Amino acid sequence: MSEPTTSRDAVAFCADLVRSRDFARYAATLFVPPLQRRGLLALYAFNVEISRVRESVSQPLPGEIRLQWWSDMLAGKANGGVEGNPVAAELLAAIQHWELPIEPLARLVDEHQFDLYNDPMPTMAALEGYATDTSSALFALAAQMLGPPSDAIDHLARHAGFAVAFAQVIASLPRDASRRQLFVPLQLLAGHGSSMEEVFAGRPTPEMRAALVELIGEAQAHLETAMRLLSEVPPQVRPAFLPVALLRRELKRMARAEADPFQPQPTSRLRTLWTLWRASRDKQFGG
Repeated sequence: MSEPTTSRDAVAFCADLVRSRDFARYAATLFVPPLQRRGLLALYAFNVEISRVRESVSQPLPGEIRLQWWSDMLAGKANGGVEGNPVAAELLAAIQHWELPIEPLARLVDEHQFDLYNDPMPTMAALEGYATDTSSALFALAAQMLGPPSDAIDHLARHAGFAVAFAQVIASLPRDASRRQLFVPLQLLAGHGSSMEEVFAGRPTPEMRAALVELIGEAQAHLETAMRLLSEVPPQVRPAFLPVALLRRELKRMARAEADPFQPQPTSRLRTLWTLWRASRDKQFGG
C-alpha cells in the first residue's frame, strides 16, 4: 500500500503539534507501523486543532468561524487555505488513503461548538453524547487505520472513549473552572448537594468531591469494560487503544481522598512512555 502524497513539512508539522499538545496520543503512535503512525498523527493533529479553538479566541463568533472552516473543508467547500494548511492536507490524505468516513469527523467539529460557550454540561447523558462524538469517535477512526471496522470495535471505542473523556473532565477542572466552564454535569453535582459556583470558586467541598468520585467511578467502570473488550477485536487494531493503558493509575490517583482536583498533576513524559511501552508488549494490546 503506497503512502499518501503530501509534503514532508506537513508530516513533521502534525507530529510536532501532537507531541506538544497531546503527548499521550503522540506516544501511543510510536508503537504502530510508520504508515499507520502517519495517519494517526494526522487524525490527532486535526483533533488538537479543533480542541484548541476555544483557547485561541476571546469571543464565540471567531471560534464558530474557525470551526465552520473545518466543516467546509471536510465537505469539500473550503474557500482557500486547504493546500497551505498542513493539518488539513494530511487529514485529507488520510481520509482518502484509508477511506475514512466524513460524518464522524464532521460531528466531532460540531460537538466542539459546545466548548465556545460557558453553558454548563447539564446531564450525564449530555456528557456521554459529547464523549461519543469526540473521544469515542477518535478511537473508532484510529482503529480503522489498523484494520477493518466492526461492531465489536465500535463497542470497544465507545467504552474507551467514555473512560478517557471522563478522566479528562476531571484533569481539566483547574483550567475549566478558571474560565467558568463546566464539563462536570450539573445533574451529578446537584445529586450530591454541590453546585456550579462551588466548582468555579475552586473549593473542593465534601459534596463536590463526592460528585467527582462518582464520575471517577463511571470512568473506571468504562475502563474495565474496555479492557475486557480488547480481547474481542483483532490484535492488529488493539494498538489504537493504547491510550487507555494510562488511565488506571491516573484514576486511582484522582480518587484518593487527599487529592486536590484544583491542583494539576501532570504525568511525566517518561512515565507515559514507560507505561505505553509496557502495555505495547502485553498480549492484551496485541503485543
